[in-house]
Amino acid sequence: MKQILILHGPNLNLLGSREPERYGTATLDEVNRQIAELAQSKGVEVVPFQSNSEGALVERIQAAPGRYDAIVMNAAAYTHTSIAIRDALLAVNIPAVEVHLSNIYQRETFRHTSRIADVVIGQVSGFGVQSYLLGLLGVLSHLERHEPVPETRGSRINTG
Repeated sequence: MKQILILHGPNLNLLGSREPERYGTATLDEVNRQIAELAQSKGVEVVPFQSNSEGALVERIQAAPGRYDAIVMNAAAYTHTSIAIRDALLAVNIPAVEVHLSNIYQRETFRHTSRIADVVIGQVSGFGVQSYLLGLLGVLSHLERHEPVPETRGSRINTG
């Protein structure tokens, strides 16, 4: 069964009470439940992790190879500042999708720059909780299209 790491960055533990007009009223537990329900319907497992610490997020990314098939990540404010998260995503070479609850391009100018956009396979922003679900569907579609070809052991081509 495919396993997808769901990473939530700083302040996402405050969902439901933090700026509900911008981020909605769903709590992080409710977001994780919706993600898990969609994953189950697709026959995959998700493992959520939230941290306000950049280092903890980097460590989870670095531990991902061999454990997870892909990453769906809302790096939150670290999206705009963290070269460490960018470099970790690049180093592990695992397909990742960047998600945001709000449309970062309709917000303050400093939020228009994503430090991770060039190392992820896609970006979804502005759809609230649906951004996570769309990100999960996107990364699953990517995995289906890029499924490794099974090796055929012991077969040889006779050229003579």
